[in-house]
Amino acid sequence: MALGDMSMPDYDWTGGNLPTFVSHLECSLTGERYPADTLHGLSRAGRPLLVRYDLEGVRRALTREALAERPQSLWRYRELLPVRRPENVLSLGEVVTPLVSLPRLAGGGELLVKDEGRLPTGSFKARGLVLAVSMAKELGVRHMAMPTNGNAGAAMAAYCARAGMEATVFCPDDTPEVNVREIAMQGAQVYLVDGLIDDCGKLVAEGEKTIGWFNCSTLREPYRIEGKKTMGLELAEQLGWEVPDVIFYPTGGGTGIIGMWKAFDELEALGWIGAKRPRMVVVQAEGCAPMVKAWEDGVEHAPRWPDAHTFAAGIRVPQAVGDFLILRAVRDSGGWAVAVSDDKIAAAWREVAAAEGLLLCPEGAATYAAYKEAVADGRVRPGERAVLFNCASGLKYTMPEAGTRLKLGTPIDREHLRRPAAAR
Repeated sequence: MALGDMSMPDYDWTGGNLPTFVSHLECSLTGERYPADTLHGLSRAGRPLLVRYDLEGVRRALTREALAERPQSLWRYRELLPVRRPENVLSLGEVVTPLVSLPRLAGGGELLVKDEGRLPTGSFKARGLVLAVSMAKELGVRHMAMPTNGNAGAAMAAYCARAGMEATVFCPDDTPEVNVREIAMQGAQVYLVDGLIDDCGKLVAEGEKTIGWFNCSTLREPYRIEGKKTMGLELAEQLGWEVPDVIFYPTGGGTGIIGMWKAFDELEALGWIGAKRPRMVVVQAEGCAPMVKAWEDGVEHAPRWPDAHTFAAGIRVPQAVGDFLILRAVRDSGGWAVAVSDDKIAAAWREVAAAEGLLLCPEGAATYAAYKEAVADGRVRPGERAVLFNCASGLKYTMPEAGTRLKLGTPIDREHLRRPAAAR
């Protein structure tokens, strides 16, 4: 039976509900339970809600062998996803993203990049937003709104268009122009705000009360985590049901770290992986590093970062509602948090592209800069397997000016042409 661009031969998607096993939602801070199949934002404690599953039921219904026969799509993990009715499943072709080896830059171990730029709208935001919008459709939402530094707004706009829903997006006024135009092209109302993403978030929250749209801000609804956790499910499956030694993750709101940590717990409960966990490394920019400061200070909550600035816009998030969940994953895994300078991010961006032919986004380049430091100081040891997350296609970002102009009819320095690019 067909679903969007995908073929699902092992399940009839034309009738009945999907084989999902959601049991309830749970406050991530207090453990208070909330009913499933009801529209929710934050918990009564003002913290993110987590989706919980009947994992014993999943274990009986699905084997790793059966999973291996399914199409290479995010929806292959449907028993661990919350959408119940097939008519509410949205898709723009969410592929399993590749692990790209960087052998020249590996520093004595194995270095892999999970290249999320291959997803619809060119970023890993597609994972979270395809679940958030699918569930919003299932629960009767007609108008969604969010603050964004660019890529999340583009993903929400795309899936809202797919669902026939209204979308409103607020961006800082220095958001990359390609993102602003992309959001508008996909049918959303987009507004530019002379502030940061949390200032945009306040406008969304005000509209939630006065206009009645559904607030899809990071971690303020339960289902973006479920989409992002598929990164962890995919990674474990791609590595033969093992986890890497260390993961470097570009961290703004941190949904991906929280989601992957949840995925690893669920996979262990299914008996598909063991108790080993990767060391989770939060990577931020020196100009906006609230998680790094909280980790260094040994606290669970990160105060708002003043005067946040970095050209890696996706990690310019001054404050995260899920800060304690991010920090717990880092500490429980034996990982760490690190900030890198914009100069090092820019150098890493160029180095990976020139040495390996892989064009990262600036946020992905930040993870390589952090990896280099960790190899140099011994936190990543020889022979270890490290995974960097490249969260978007590098083609969405303004690159440095380049090119040597040649004027026809004038002498050409052929010795210059003979020299390798690195020596020019």
